[in-house]
Amino acid sequence: MRMKWMKRILGAIVLGLVIAGLVWFAWPRPIPVDLATVSKGPMEVTVDDEGKTRVREIYTVSAPLAGMVLRVPGRVGDQVVTNDTVVAVMQPMAPSFHDIRSHEELQAALAAADAAVTLAEHEVHRIEKVVEFSRSDLQRAEALARTNTIAMKTLEKAKIDVETNEAALASARAQLEVRRSERASAAVRLTEPLTSSAGPTDSACCVQIRAPVTGRILRIIQESEGVVQAGTPLIDIGNPSDLEVVADLLSTDAVSVAPGAPVRIDGWGGSQLQGRVARVDPVGSVKISALGFEEQRVRTTIDFVDPPEAWSRLGHDYRVIVHIPVWNASEAITVPVAALFRKDDNWAVFAVTNGRTHLTPVQIGQRNNRVAEIISGLSVGDRVVLHPSDRIQDGVSVSERDIP
Repeated sequence: MRMKWMKRILGAIVLGLVIAGLVWFAWPRPIPVDLATVSKGPMEVTVDDEGKTRVREIYTVSAPLAGMVLRVPGRVGDQVVTNDTVVAVMQPMAPSFHDIRSHEELQAALAAADAAVTLAEHEVHRIEKVVEFSRSDLQRAEALARTNTIAMKTLEKAKIDVETNEAALASARAQLEVRRSERASAAVRLTEPLTSSAGPTDSACCVQIRAPVTGRILRIIQESEGVVQAGTPLIDIGNPSDLEVVADLLSTDAVSVAPGAPVRIDGWGGSQLQGRVARVDPVGSVKISALGFEEQRVRTTIDFVDPPEAWSRLGHDYRVIVHIPVWNASEAITVPVAALFRKDDNWAVFAVTNGRTHLTPVQIGQRNNRVAEIISGLSVGDRVVLHPSDRIQDGVSVSERDIP
């Protein structure tokens, strides 16, 4: 009998332990979370974006004529001097091949030019004979006039005839030169590339292009030898010590940036630099973001405030990060933006009191990428949950996660 009661007591104890274990496992435990404290202090809102440096004045040297540009003798970074350094050498372009129709047309034009020259030569010969006759006639008239055999009017007419015929001869000779020039032009247009007299070793045929300004070569657009058309860009030249920063800001950010605003420049590999907004363009342009979205961007130009020695290692087209302050306050109640989330049409946070969460609507003012200004809903010293997950609801028990 005693053994039977002991078995019952032992069974009850085991059953109680099992029930206790089940209750312990089923009992809700505090959810570990990251907490932050609402604080009061200085706050600044900045427009942050990528920018790049550029030489303020870039001079692009272009081909003055169509032809063969030889390999550029210089390299990027070389110093050039105004009207002294040769930056490119060009040979005039050889004549191109003709198609059959053009060739026949040019041959016909050359034959017509030959005929016109022959006609002009015969006209000159004819007028020369007329001049020779009029001069002889004048000599006879002068001899007869000395003996008063003819009237003075006849003598004067003979003189006028000589002058008129000599003028006609000069005009005919000029016309002959015109026809000969036209024939030479037609003959040159028939020249084929292989019969061109200007060879690659003929230095007299080449055009030397000299630097328009003193500076350094920034970019060689046409480095190798090749045929280019007139106006083709060849080389960019500028002064690397005359730099500015250009940033394409979102149009929603650019409207809050004014010329003269201070700028902090970093992210270029050196210490932070100071700058000043010089100009905000009045027009925008569409840019495609890295994610493929269309964005309306506005070009903003920034001048360096620091002396050139502070940014002497920067060059043309270097990447930088610009920070332009647009708002600041010395005493602002702030909360990390990681604690904010949308509740209906309002902002809210999970405030923690005595280990339990409370859904708290808040009204925010200014914010940057780290903190937001609290207008109402929280007080200094309140604790809020950072990055609340879907497990965090109003009234749940939480505990601060240990940071290793």
